[in-house]
Amino acid sequence: MTRYLIAPALPSQPYPFNPPLKLGILASGSGSNMEAIARAIADGELNASIQALIYNNPEAGVAERAKRLDIPAVLLNHRVFESRETLDKHIIQTLQKYQVEWVIMAGWMRRVTQVLINAFPNRILNIHPSLLPSFPGMRAVEQALAAGVKLSGCTVHFVELAVDSGPIVIQAAVPVLPDDTPKTLQARIQVQEHRIFPAAIALAAAEAYSET
Repeated sequence: MTRYLIAPALPSQPYPFNPPLKLGILASGSGSNMEAIARAIADGELNASIQALIYNNPEAGVAERAKRLDIPAVLLNHRVFESRETLDKHIIQTLQKYQVEWVIMAGWMRRVTQVLINAFPNRILNIHPSLLPSFPGMRAVEQALAAGVKLSGCTVHFVELAVDSGPIVIQAAVPVLPDDTPKTLQARIQVQEHRIFPAAIALAAAEAYSET
C-alpha cells in the first residue's frame, strides 16, 4: 500500500491535488508539527487545508498556535469521557462536521480505537520519534539513548490498532551523538519531523488516489 523511504531529500511539492486535501489535526502538546504542516501549505509545498484541530489537553500549547493560524480548535478532554471508544465517537463527529478527509495525528498522546480507524480507513497518519519498528510507544527518545544506538530518527506511518505498528510512509534518520541528552536528540529529531510530515501526507494521499 505504501512505500518505505528513508528521506535524505524531499521534493517541494511532489503531488498536486484538486481539490486540496482536507486535513484534521489531532494534537496533545505544543503543536509544532501542526504549524510545520500549516507552513508547508502556506508556502505552496502541500496542496491542502487544515479544517480543524482537536486537542485533548486543556493546557496544550497547540490551541494558541491554532488561534494564531486561524484554525478552528475543538477541545475534547479525554478525562470527561467514559471510554476511549466514546472519545473516538466524538472525535469522528467533530471531524465529520468539518468535512475532514485525512486525520493527522501530530503529537496525539492517546491510543485510538477501532472505532476511529474504521471511520477513516487507511486515512490516519501518525508521526513517531524513532525509526520504527524500533522503540514504539512512549518515551521513544529515552528508549533509543538507553539502548545505545548510533542512529535514531522519526517515522510517519499509517495508524493501526497496535501502537506504532502501521505501514511506514516516510522515515528520516539522525545520528545519536556521544553527549546527547533526551532534549538535544529530541530537538534534532523534531527538525526532521517538520520536514517529512507534509511530504508524507502528500505521498500517502497520492498513493491512495492512484489505487482508486
